[in-house]
Parts: sequence; C-alpha cells; structure tokens
Amino acid sequence: MVKPVTMPQLGESVTEGTIVRWLKAEGDEVEADEPLCEVDTDKVNAEIPSPFAGRIERLMVSEGTTVDVGTEIVRMAVAGETGEGEEPAAEEAPAEEASEGEGVAAGASSREWPVAGSVAQPVAQPVTGGDGRGERTAPRVGGGAGGGNGRAAASAEELKLGRSSPVVRRLAAEHGVEISSIPGTGTGGRVTKKDIEGHVGARDEYFPPGVREEREAFAASPEPETASPREATSEAPAERVAVHGGDRVVELSGIRRAIANRMSTSKREAPHAWSMVEVDVTALAALRARERGSFAEREGVRLTYLPFVVKAVAESLKEHPVLNSVWDGDRIVLRKRINIGVAVDLEEGALIVPVIKDADELNITGLARRIDDLVMRARGKRLDTGDVSGGTFTVNNPGALGSVVSTPIINHPQAAILSTEAAVKRPVVVEDPAGDAIAIRSMMNLEVSFDHRVLDGGAALRFLNAVKARLEDADGRDVV
Repeated sequence: MVKPVTMPQLGESVTEGTIVRWLKAEGDEVEADEPLCEVDTDKVNAEIPSPFAGRIERLMVSEGTTVDVGTEIVRMAVAGETGEGEEPAAEEAPAEEASEGEGVAAGASSREWPVAGSVAQPVAQPVTGGDGRGERTAPRVGGGAGGGNGRAAASAEELKLGRSSPVVRRLAAEHGVEISSIPGTGTGGRVTKKDIEGHVGARDEYFPPGVREEREAFAASPEPETASPREATSEAPAERVAVHGGDRVVELSGIRRAIANRMSTSKREAPHAWSMVEVDVTALAALRARERGSFAEREGVRLTYLPFVVKAVAESLKEHPVLNSVWDGDRIVLRKRINIGVAVDLEEGALIVPVIKDADELNITGLARRIDDLVMRARGKRLDTGDVSGGTFTVNNPGALGSVVSTPIINHPQAAILSTEAAVKRPVVVEDPAGDAIAIRSMMNLEVSFDHRVLDGGAALRFLNAVKARLEDADGRDVV
C-alpha cells in the first residue's frame, strides 16, 4: 500500500514551505518519526519526521522547491509491502482545479500530518530539475488549523491576502477582483476559490455586459495592486540593481524574508524611540566567576549574564505592564502573561526569536536551562511554531558578540524590546565616605526601543531603572 506524506502545516498562518535538504533517498527504509527532510518556512526551519514506518518510493519535490501546505512531497510504501501497482488515494488534478478544502483539524498537533484518506488532495508532479529559486509544484489543499484564538495576532489584510492561495490570487487577478473586499468563508476568514467564483457570478448577474466590460478594463489598468508582505519581497521589483562580474546573488530564505517583512512593518508602523542606562554589574560579574564552574557541573549548562537579565526584565514588567503590551489600532492591550522572546543568532545569517513562556515563574536556574534548550534547538533546526509564538516582550543580546551600544528594532506588534550589551571594565567615578574616587568597574549598557504610540520616555526609563536596580543587587540566591 502506498501512502503520501504531505507538506505539514507548521503554524496557523504558514501556507507553504521550501524543501531545503532531503535527509533520505528513494529506496531508503525509515522508521516512524525519523526525519525525512529539512523544511524552511517564514516562521521556522524544521525537520519533518515520517508519520509512519515504510520505504521511500519516490521523492516528489526537489531541493530548493517551494510547495503549498498539503502538497505531496514523498510517496512511501508501508513497511513490509512493495507498493508496486498501488495507486495513491488522491487523484491527480491540475493546479487550477485544486480544492480549497480544509486540510488540518483545529487544534491538531504539528506532527499529525494528513495522509491519504484523511483529505482529498492533488498529487504533485515529480520535479526533475530546478535552479533552487523557489519553483512551485502542486497547489495547497489544506487551509490551515481551525479555531480562532491564533487569529488575533493577524491583520485583516494578512488573513485575506497573505494567507490566500496562489490559485485564489491568480483567479482574482484574472477577474479584476480585490481579495480584501470579499468576505472569506474558509478557516479564519480565508478567501477560497468558491468565494471568488461566487463573487464574480453575482457581479456578472448584476452588471450588464457593457458596464461589466468597462469595470474589468478599469480593474486591469496599470495601477499597482495591493500585495501581501510575502509577495512584496518575493516578486521582482520594477528595477533590479546592476549585477556585475564576480557579484553573487543570494535568494531569500523563508526566515530571511520573514525578517525583512517584520522589520519593515515595524519601522513603518511603530514610531520608534529609545533610551539607555549604564548598569554596574561588578557584583554580578564576581558572582558568575564564583559560581559558573559548579553551576555548569551541577546543571549541565553555562551560567551567563542572560538569565539574570531575563529575570530582572520579567520582574520589572510586572511593575511596568505597559511595556508588556501591544498596540491594537485605537487601543492598547496589556498582556497578562509574561512571555519573553530571546533573539538567537543563527550561523546561516538569520535571526530567530524563541519564546520563554511565563518567564516570571522561573528562577535563574530554570531560565538558564530554558534558554540553553531553546538556543540548542534553534541552531539544530528543531523548534516548532509553539516555540516562536506568543511572545509579549523581546530581549536582544548583541553583547554576546562584543557590542556596547545598539538600538534594536521592535518585534512588532510588541511595545518594546531591550538590548543587553557586553560587560566591559572601565574607570568609573564612585562615591566614597571620604569623597569621590575612581575605580575599575564592570559596566553594561542596557537600551530599550519602544513604540511611542504606547508609552513615553518616562515610562521606558522607569522600567530600565527597575531592571538596572535588580541587576546591581544580584545576590545569587537562585543559583547556589
């Protein structure tokens, strides 16, 4: 019996993925949960495990190819059977006839991949070549996880444009229809192919032929159409920069594209302001030097400055909740949970922000373990969407690379982000009963960038000073 393995839904708003690298070859025997390939999306890089044991009959998608969620990527024979003469349950269909059905049940685990018999899905034609620049195969069938809780974080434009399938966007363009103007009947308000066809049918019945032709001609005029953030960076711009001999062109990965979109959105939407304070971490540096050897031996992870910073931030956010908030059009939403994202620098030149959920409930040891776990899994491409979603505040740590001053971009739609810099020894004027004196102290700069719509400089500095006070008073009770 032959079973297809499809591109899974790696998050509610993820509609496609790129096969970065195959970890198995045709003819290989695999066990259930054994990794088949590496996939890159605009949320995470992840290894896709096999949903069952069997033998790989055919790799349906070549490396570097982008396919929609629900597309068959591997055809497998169930372990112990040849699979010869078997036909997959789903019938092949051209892209234009693809169903806009729902492919993943509400609340389903990201590891519960749809297989033949669970949904009707088109089979991708095998790709024999490709330049690795994101050619596309069969259309998406699954429409995304159901339920409405995750929808709050997405804008209406993202729901109707960024999450519509290529088939829907092409059909809308052919008929001069603006997707954002149509109520969607799919999961989470997604506009489906049937929605477009119904809208066009109703329009054609209402408008007489002469008026309809005039409207369609106007719709086809060269005025630029609204594009989703995904399309804005993936489509070729009107003018390319000149490429000269010896230049190297690097195509955007899913994560790089997501970073570009999010940073551009943040700078465009949020009026940034920033403040900085100096923190005397001499006592904290002495504590680390004294405890890090025994801590590493006892806990199996390094004792760095970062868990102390995250702890100080989490406790200070309780006192200054406006920094643990989001801007929501004409109101501010103060988050109850304190979920702190920690920026992780990846070797391939990308950045990802895994989230420490309920960071205020962890002590220094718990934070050190959690940070180490998230960093290792981020660099090993083993994060899932739950690890990178739900953040309410972000901590950036350029000091690990020697930075002493930085002005980070807010992780939109959060209200603020904090950067922690390198601890540097320098001469500082200190107060002494006998008079001021100059002493060598370990000093660290902390900066906070904030959305000036949400808060002002006074609130930002009160928060920074609360973090500063906690770091300067660190006594190590959580680590001994």
